[in-house]
Amino acid sequence: MNARWALLLSLAPVVAAAVPGPGAIAGRWKTDDGNAIVTIAPCAPGKPALCGRISELLVAQPPGGSRDLRNPDPKLRGRKVVGSAVFTGLVPQGSAWTGRGYTAKEGRNFKARLKLESGRLNVRGCVLIVCRTVVWTRA
Repeated sequence: MNARWALLLSLAPVVAAAVPGPGAIAGRWKTDDGNAIVTIAPCAPGKPALCGRISELLVAQPPGGSRDLRNPDPKLRGRKVVGSAVFTGLVPQGSAWTGRGYTAKEGRNFKARLKLESGRLNVRGCVLIVCRTVVWTRA
């Protein structure tokens, strides 16, 4: 092996460490409106996909906790908002993570695209051709 190849192979771990992987978005995030904390973590142990769940509401709740009253599925309208899934099946796609999203506030499912930029999480949701982007901060 010549010296040039040895140098390239020795730099490979450094380059790989500099490219953020799916775990870069893992952790606790405060929503743009400041109403909730969402925890992003692997959906299942040993699986590459990430999921996000509401881990805490930062606003006053009714006795017994807020419920998912606007859910399009009537069977799910009685479930508590805390613990419910906001993102499912997030997988890396280029420099972003894509999957499905749900907002209990509007009772709507959407295509989700999350991208980490300057320590903030850009969350883009699209329903048909209408898209909206919000910025979350680490909690």
